[in-house]
Amino acid sequence: MRILAPSVNARIHFWVIGLVLLLGLGQRAAADSPFAVDVWSTADGLPENVVIALTQTRDGYLWLGTQGGLARFDGNSFTKFNVNNTPGLPDNLIVFLYEDSHTNFWVGTHNGSLCLIQNGVLKSVFNVSGAVGKITAAYEDKQGDLWFATDAANTDVFRWHEGALEHVSQLPVEFRSDLYDMVRHGLLAGKDGTRWLMKGSHVERSRNGLVEKQFVIPWGGASVTAACEDEAGNLIVGTRGAGVFWFDAAGNYQHITSADGLSSTNFVLSLYFDSEKNLWVGTDGGGLDRVRKKMFAAPAALSGGVAQSVAEDAQGGLWTAFNLRGLTYWFTNSAQHYDIPPDNNAWTVLVDNSQQVWAGTIGRGLYRWEDGSFKLVTGALISGTKVFSLIATHAGNVLAGCENGLASFDGQTWKAYNAASGLPKSPVRALAEDTNGAVWIGTEADGLFQLSDGKISKIESPLKDISTLVTSANGELWVGSLGHGLAWRSPAGDWKSFSSTRNGLANDDIGSLVEDRAGNLWVGSYEGLVRVDKKSIASVLAGNAKSLICRTFLTRECSAGAQPAALRTRDGRLWFPTIEGLISVDPAELQPNTNPPPVVIEKVLVDGVELNTNSLSSGWSGAVDLTPDNEQLDIHFASLNFSAPKGVQFGARFRYQLNEATQKGHSQNWTDIGTERVVRFTRLQPGEYTFRVQACNEDGWWDETGASFAVTVEPPFWRTPKFIVTSILIFVGILAGVIYLVSTAKLKRQLRVAQQKELIEHERARIARDLHDQLGANLTQITLLGEMAETDKDIPDEIEQHAQQICSTARETTRSLDEIVWAVNPSNDTLESLANYACKYAQDYFAMAKVSYRAELPSGLPPTRILPEVRHNVFLAFKEAVNNVVKHAHATEARVKLQLEPGQFTLSVADNGKGLGDISDKKLRNGLKNMRRRLDDVHGQFEIAPGVDGGTVVKLTVPIISMTNNQ
Repeated sequence: MRILAPSVNARIHFWVIGLVLLLGLGQRAAADSPFAVDVWSTADGLPENVVIALTQTRDGYLWLGTQGGLARFDGNSFTKFNVNNTPGLPDNLIVFLYEDSHTNFWVGTHNGSLCLIQNGVLKSVFNVSGAVGKITAAYEDKQGDLWFATDAANTDVFRWHEGALEHVSQLPVEFRSDLYDMVRHGLLAGKDGTRWLMKGSHVERSRNGLVEKQFVIPWGGASVTAACEDEAGNLIVGTRGAGVFWFDAAGNYQHITSADGLSSTNFVLSLYFDSEKNLWVGTDGGGLDRVRKKMFAAPAALSGGVAQSVAEDAQGGLWTAFNLRGLTYWFTNSAQHYDIPPDNNAWTVLVDNSQQVWAGTIGRGLYRWEDGSFKLVTGALISGTKVFSLIATHAGNVLAGCENGLASFDGQTWKAYNAASGLPKSPVRALAEDTNGAVWIGTEADGLFQLSDGKISKIESPLKDISTLVTSANGELWVGSLGHGLAWRSPAGDWKSFSSTRNGLANDDIGSLVEDRAGNLWVGSYEGLVRVDKKSIASVLAGNAKSLICRTFLTRECSAGAQPAALRTRDGRLWFPTIEGLISVDPAELQPNTNPPPVVIEKVLVDGVELNTNSLSSGWSGAVDLTPDNEQLDIHFASLNFSAPKGVQFGARFRYQLNEATQKGHSQNWTDIGTERVVRFTRLQPGEYTFRVQACNEDGWWDETGASFAVTVEPPFWRTPKFIVTSILIFVGILAGVIYLVSTAKLKRQLRVAQQKELIEHERARIARDLHDQLGANLTQITLLGEMAETDKDIPDEIEQHAQQICSTARETTRSLDEIVWAVNPSNDTLESLANYACKYAQDYFAMAKVSYRAELPSGLPPTRILPEVRHNVFLAFKEAVNNVVKHAHATEARVKLQLEPGQFTLSVADNGKGLGDISDKKLRNGLKNMRRRLDDVHGQFEIAPGVDGGTVVKLTVPIISMTNNQ
């Protein structure tokens, strides 16, 4: 069950009276009213239709207290707050709203609680439930303390002082009566010290304690429920059952009731007059009403019904064609109706240069006013046809646009222009004459044509479905269409198109066009009546802007399909046919709205999740930090504009910037998004940004301050300074390592090459040395022996001895040469070749010395390659050991043994000779040194020791360093 305010049962009889009034007056009463009323209800997002409290906070929002909770209104949509979505709110029935000078917002509930909204956070301050009643009034003193009064019988008072609420039994004298009168007698503290007191049978206005004026109350026995002042300081009173009374300075009033469009049967619970000169009325069950004084009006006789066409005669009288209602002539506040038989389907009307009145119909042809009635006209193309448009040229001709072509009347005869003349079969929907006398012809589906000097020519245009045409004094042509917007043609023949999606045009279905004296273009459309600002047109044509500034004045559907339609009369007034009759306005009386609408960022979502924020605050503030994983940023904002017609979004337009924080000042590159109230960014690049948004009102006044906040997009880890520095260091390290490895490898290659060259040089030197030491010496000896043989040629015995020595030296030379060749041949650089050659040498040498010899070799020696210098030095050391067995040991037996061990091999020579004995022999000592040195050169080990059974054992241990491993 809905909870109602006190004494609600007494309202029932008022509801009945109100319903009777509504039925009796109907639409005509509302049309005759000087006020325009728009209504918002639960269907529009209002929490509940009983609006008990109203106020506008300094941030621009309109707040409503309802039986269904608290509501915040931005002029376009409601945000609801109730016990389910607002922690701390004790009750959904809101009866009191008040903002103090510190922008603290106070909310009183029906259960007696008082809540404080501070910085967007709501907290329950005190619960004064019970006999003390509900908070209904507030007063702020000069010290900044707040005084709250209840509606209890004794008017309990509480004071908010230094952050605490306390009950007060004794009130200060200076405002004791004020608080009491606020609760009991509807005291209203007005502007500039004005006080309004509604007590008894009078309304009393006073200032500084002096009564300035008294008015007799006009609402009789109805009680006062709300009061406020308008922008001029005039009193507005809301009553329980008698509607609203709007006073002027002289005490006269205008009475606003349900007959004027109030949504309830005159039961008003709250009032507020906003900063844009709108009166807001909270009703008991009818929702929220906005009341404004009408800017558009028309004689009652021209209201109601579907008006299609209007024309003015020389006296200033108006002829209006009503679909299925004939024609009405209005002059000096009197009207006369005329029928067109048989079905009154008048469609278009024209007053020509000779003041003859013409009326076109749908399917009945063309009529002309003659002898007190409209009579059918016969002639080419016009008989029994649909006549959509009429025009009178400067030359005095009357042209009729028909469904099958164009007919022209020169005062005597009719001439037809059809397919044979160059026109298409498409109906002629619009006609206009320019300053040069050329007639522009707009067709329903085939575009634009021109009649000049009696000839029809095709004019290329961006629009094909033309519904209306109007020419300007400077030679410009405006073309409207039903579905494709508007087009402009310059005197030079250049075109520019305008649409709702590209240029912010209010609607693409255009039924009528007319220019006012200031050059603004007025557009009648299915969405209502729109004024397009002249300066914005010039700005878009010059390329300085993308969007037109369109102000929607009425949401009533304007008629379409007939010409002439919209009309500018001689006095400068504009008349527009609509589906609810004719409307009129004097553009000179329209004052532009110079109040830029505040813009508020309402919420921010990251990847569809709303950031932590308190929706009770006046707007989203703070900074947004995005991680590399965040995909999407949505920013929702609103313009606090309360003057645009309900349901029309063209009262406010938005533009935004997203600048990098390092950018100095503000960029001029704004993105105009028209009426969109959300901006979406996807995958922003890492950096710091500032988001700014601004709004403009219906007259193009921008809020230059706007709203803004910072956005930080964190880079991925691989783009952080730490990672970059670390990566650079690692890269430098790797680069240094690569350079080191490459350089080292290069140096090693160079070293190996140098070592190889050194080895080659060493080997060449060794070969040269061997050739010199062995072959050279032996050849020298042979030479000497030959010379000695020649000298001793007469001594046979000497010759024989010399010959034997020559043979022996030759054999020795052959062996030496064989050794040199063996050492030089690279195919012998294997362990097997070394072992075989050493054993063969030992076998030959021991056999010649008659020493018993035995060789012990492993079976199947591996093909291990060894370096030439290793092979050469080991063999020479081995050779020295073999020679020592014969020369120094005087042995009779010798054993050569090769042992393979991991990573090395040992070549040993053992004998049964006299043993080491005295090794002081110089030759022996030098031989051992040479052997040790040779083993040291190849990183081997030389050992000489006594044998187990006597004799001597020489061991040559050599590491196996293959040629492959040494590359």
